[in-house]
Amino acid sequence: MYPSSGDLDGYTQIHQNGRRLLRPPVAEKTVGHMASRPLYTLHPRPLTVLHSDLENHAATQTQVLIGTPGSLLERENAAGFRFYARQFYDGDGKKREQYVAGPVGDSTADATAAELRTRIDETKALTADLRLLGREGYQLADARTFATLASLHNHGVFRAGGVLVGSHAFGVLLNQLGARAAAYATEDVDLARRDALAFATPPSQSLLEMLRDSGIEFVEVPQLDVRKPSTSWKARGRGRFHVDLLVPSPDNTFPIVPVPELQAHAMGLPYLRYLLGDAHMALLAAREGCCQVRVPTPERFAVHKMAVSQLRSSRTAKSDKDLLQASVLLAVLAEHHPGAIETALEHLPTGASGSFSRALPLIRPLLEEAHPRAWEAIAG
Repeated sequence: MYPSSGDLDGYTQIHQNGRRLLRPPVAEKTVGHMASRPLYTLHPRPLTVLHSDLENHAATQTQVLIGTPGSLLERENAAGFRFYARQFYDGDGKKREQYVAGPVGDSTADATAAELRTRIDETKALTADLRLLGREGYQLADARTFATLASLHNHGVFRAGGVLVGSHAFGVLLNQLGARAAAYATEDVDLARRDALAFATPPSQSLLEMLRDSGIEFVEVPQLDVRKPSTSWKARGRGRFHVDLLVPSPDNTFPIVPVPELQAHAMGLPYLRYLLGDAHMALLAAREGCCQVRVPTPERFAVHKMAVSQLRSSRTAKSDKDLLQASVLLAVLAEHHPGAIETALEHLPTGASGSFSRALPLIRPLLEEAHPRAWEAIAG
């Protein structure tokens, strides 16, 4: 399904930034029917300022509320013990109550409750701004995704070097660039790490336990070969929402690699080390709240998407999605961040050049007329 190399007969050798690439002479297929259409528009300045303000706020958060902000209540059990509880809706949309502290009247419990009440009020104030951004075309994560990533944030996974990749990272990057494009739909959360995560204190919980702290009942997804450990976790039930753990592959194979610091295993992916080689913290926005996640730079994301789109032996909807996301980011970068694409290409590993070159004619109809600067930057 994933060939290590394709048939390169008929490809023309070209040189770009000192590297040898292979370019097919003509394109046989295009992605959808979007040729010559602009792929994005820019958000108005006031919205980008609002997004920047939220990003600054998220940078100060060490812990975020999972689920809706909810409310703080006083409860009493059968024994007459009065305590504080938070009532909220979780990532599955279920109403929950969570013990906070007690007894009511104890100075420590009252201080804990007061601190939580402040966090709830602050988060409620933020959600009005987040809803505004969503109405104006910013990409907002769904409730399940936010709960999952907020839990990983609270456990310090992103601060330790974990990177969000895939379509949710694409949404984060679009927002950060101030660009509006077609919404994406995915039930995948792709978490990657380049090297061992640098936790200040090694976590006692496994990745599965961290995921379950989202309030979603995750279970392991078994491999076809039951002797191999799982590298994916899904929400219990018939839904397809799941989390994949990824690491770089040393070649064009897809090995299963232990990740001891998370007490888990990951799937190795070709070219992933290139993608993860330049990453930064950014804002994940949702209707329920926001938090910081680590994502690749948009230029490496786009170039990597082009390369991996050609690893499959046949065209799929996922390949087309990869190419479209790459094209959108390339268009924005070329027209508003000149030089970024060229820098990303300079670091593209030689082994990925063939796959990258095979993607060039497939994105040409999307870029050449509507975004010529992007086509010139990527094609050389």
